[in-house]
Amino acid sequence: MDTPRDDGLALMQKQFFDAVGRERRAHAHYVGTKPGGREHENARRMLARARAATDQAAVDAGLASPHAAGDEQLPAGAHPVYAALRESEARLLAATDAANLGVWDLDLHSRTLVASKHCKGNFGRDPSRPFTYEELLAAVHPDDQARMQAAVAHTIDTGEDYDIEYRINRPDGQLAWVRIHGRAVFDEDGNTAFLSGISQDITESELSRRRAQALTSLDREVFGRVVEPAEVAYRAAQVLGELLDVSRAGYGTIDKERETITIERDWNAPGIRSLAGVLHFRDYGSYIEDLKRGDTVVFANACTDPRTADNAQALIDISAQAVVNMPVSEKDNLVALLYLNHAKARAWTVDEMELIREVAYRTRQALERKRAEDELLALANSLEVKVQQRTAELKSTEAALRQAQKMEAVGQLTGGLAHDFNNLLAAVSGSLDLLKRRLQTDPDVMRYIEIGQTATKRAAALTHRLLAFSRQQTLEPKVTDVNQLIAGFEDLIRRTIGPQIALEVIAGIGVWPVHADPVQLESALLNLCINARDAMPDGGRLVIESANRSLDERTASALEMMPGQYISIAVSDNGTGMSAQTIARAFDPFFTTKPIGLGTGLGLSMVYGFARQSGGQARIYSELGSGTRISIYLPRYNGAAIREDAPGVVSASEVNGGAGQTVLVVDDEASIRMLMVEELQDFGYQVLDAGDAAQAIELLKAHPTVSLLVTDVGLPGMNGRHLADAARVIVPELKVLFVTGYAENAVLSHGLLPAGMQVLTKPFDLDVFGQRVQTLVNGGSPLRPPISSS
Repeated sequence: MDTPRDDGLALMQKQFFDAVGRERRAHAHYVGTKPGGREHENARRMLARARAATDQAAVDAGLASPHAAGDEQLPAGAHPVYAALRESEARLLAATDAANLGVWDLDLHSRTLVASKHCKGNFGRDPSRPFTYEELLAAVHPDDQARMQAAVAHTIDTGEDYDIEYRINRPDGQLAWVRIHGRAVFDEDGNTAFLSGISQDITESELSRRRAQALTSLDREVFGRVVEPAEVAYRAAQVLGELLDVSRAGYGTIDKERETITIERDWNAPGIRSLAGVLHFRDYGSYIEDLKRGDTVVFANACTDPRTADNAQALIDISAQAVVNMPVSEKDNLVALLYLNHAKARAWTVDEMELIREVAYRTRQALERKRAEDELLALANSLEVKVQQRTAELKSTEAALRQAQKMEAVGQLTGGLAHDFNNLLAAVSGSLDLLKRRLQTDPDVMRYIEIGQTATKRAAALTHRLLAFSRQQTLEPKVTDVNQLIAGFEDLIRRTIGPQIALEVIAGIGVWPVHADPVQLESALLNLCINARDAMPDGGRLVIESANRSLDERTASALEMMPGQYISIAVSDNGTGMSAQTIARAFDPFFTTKPIGLGTGLGLSMVYGFARQSGGQARIYSELGSGTRISIYLPRYNGAAIREDAPGVVSASEVNGGAGQTVLVVDDEASIRMLMVEELQDFGYQVLDAGDAAQAIELLKAHPTVSLLVTDVGLPGMNGRHLADAARVIVPELKVLFVTGYAENAVLSHGLLPAGMQVLTKPFDLDVFGQRVQTLVNGGSPLRPPISSS
């Protein structure tokens, strides 16, 4: 078992061997310097200190001084230990040479560096030339300088081993990595006098490690993730640029015919400007020819490469004195370029080129995969958009259907109420007419009758608006010139809106005719003008505008109309406007924003109902504070002009105009039937009456001389229209007058009535009823087909 003394002696002997090794390296460095120079003098001083350290170590180890004879070199055989030392040192040097390890010593007093040939080779230096500590410091990468010098200072201060890896820039511009391990050597005062150690070139292993790390990172964070193609190219260039410590890296698309590269984005080291944009290859040399052939273009120095020598300054100006251009081909066609630029001349190693080529290949694969994914995604998105659009259309259609069903339900309700109310009004109005005719001599009674008649007329106007909304009013459409109609009641509008509102009429040129009820159209426009006036209490501007509109399928669908040609009549104001909530309900019956008592809420609903019943549409465009524009769309009339026959006027004295002629009256309302019978009898007609169609047919069979059939449309069982057809089978020349509380469009063939048939709307004045009967019986033509389809 070794004693502590033996251990101490062994340690001192080891320190002696280390000292001898340092001295031998110092002597080799001294011999290799040129006499008379500063470096030679520093080497001499370092050798003197090394010899002194060797002498002290020999004494400590119980050995005789190897320099007793004053020799400059260690004696060959002064002591057996020296032979062993030389043999050991020789083996050590052989081992370090075999492992490509460099050996070095640094004299901290003179900052003199003694380096073996392998150490110099690690730093890219000529083994036959000196390598100073200042040159070593200059070779350290700027980003690693502070870390390296801090590690040296820490070893000097603490005596701990010096172990570090850092990047270096070799004289040829190549980036390399070294691993340095050192140990402090102390002088007799215990201060750190030397640093001694080994160096190792780890460039290949470091590049391999970083290459694997970079490719893994690219696969995981770039190529394996969903990013934009431009971002894929940029991230790949960034990884290469940072890994190889170049000035710039990027990816661009090539136009081979124009010989240009388009760069969307590139990675640049600090202080290097971007080349994003379009560059022309010929501005920087002739190497485009190599790229067209698919060859990689590599040059370490643009000034010496024959392809770029004449354009070297242009390359230097864009920080590209050293370049790698890696072409990317698709089906043997140059399409893109992965490039690396360095501001200074630098060599490109085989390992670096393999890495660049691998990244270029993977980048292209990723871009192709991403492009294919994008195409599939675009297809999927297109399908999704179509599904969304279709869903939105279905929802819109569903909402429109619900709105239409709501409006239809409300229309049916209001229409039904108005129909029943009209029947009641017809009885009241007719009764008042007869009372007035029979009690003309009593002024007090006449006054009460006139009050009653006024009330029935107001009630009739209300039911008329209800029927208009429900599209069940009786229309008398005519071929109408819209501009002429507007001009005809322009003065009325001016008087209605007052002088504080400016009226402007913009009549479109060549506006097409429409087939609509001119009276109802005028009433609708007047309603809109009154609403516009009320929206401008402090005055403003009101515009009535007419124009032709041709609606394609998309526009017509948005307006809930059929594609085709329409006439647009718009009334605009710059008043208070409407909110979206108000617009949504504006056409609902009885909805109004006016104070109680100032509006019925039926004006806009009547406009909407008239437009829809006339085959068109009404739309509101408005914003709060910006005014309102309401447009009525009516279909263009393409037929020939229709001659309008005026009905004959029958004076009250022609009470015997129906002498000898028979009229059949059919109505399930007994009170109305009675009034019509009495009125016709006053005119001198022979009158038959029935409460339903079956009874009427029996009467016609028994009295084939009947000249006129007056029938309600809404009869129980067989309706009035079918009754008329059946009656004409019995009496082919039979004239027919339909009386109705609302327009049963389908029943009345959507207004396309045969000759000799007319419609009269309840409630009616008995005088008007008598005149219409006289017109039909005496051969007058109908004014127009009275109903239009909705």
